[in-house]
Amino acid sequence: MSDTPEQSGARSPQEPSLDEQIAAYQREFRDLDPQVEKVVSALGRLNRRMNVAYGRQVADLGISNAEWEVLKTLVLAGAPYRLGPGELAKRLGLTPAAMTHRIDRMAGEGLVTRDRDENNRVRVIVELTDEGRSKWLEAMRMATDFEEELLQDLSSEERGLLGEMLIRLLRRVEHTQPDAGGRLTDLD
Repeated sequence: MSDTPEQSGARSPQEPSLDEQIAAYQREFRDLDPQVEKVVSALGRLNRRMNVAYGRQVADLGISNAEWEVLKTLVLAGAPYRLGPGELAKRLGLTPAAMTHRIDRMAGEGLVTRDRDENNRVRVIVELTDEGRSKWLEAMRMATDFEEELLQDLSSEERGLLGEMLIRLLRRVEHTQPDAGGRLTDLD
């Protein structure tokens, strides 16, 4: 009997169902706990698919995922939505060179400005523009619609429980892998 989309999630023709994947893993690695593998494999697939969906949404707005991350980081910094390039790079887990390239592109698109700090002429400040904030707000509207649709089959109680369980998993990873928030240096 084949999996229904509800059991394994929609998948590409070349990707096995979660049950097929777990069965193959168990065949090759008998110590595998199928419950654990089902959870982490489902989370991994969900993450990939959500990233694709979000990427399509921001592309419709004329920005990239990378630019969205900068906009989001500036908004999270709070009004007046300003940070130095080094702090941006640190928060995004990027090298200074990668951050500079990203800022250059975004300044050219009118999403951010880059100016000298009036109090310290050596320091540069990156600030969100009205256009950048507008793009961020529209991306948030689109993401909210997508996320509501994604969770539509879960009750409020189930949403709360799922959120708490995922936070527990996140805390475990953050505790055991405290440096896992950014990119690995060999990927830069």
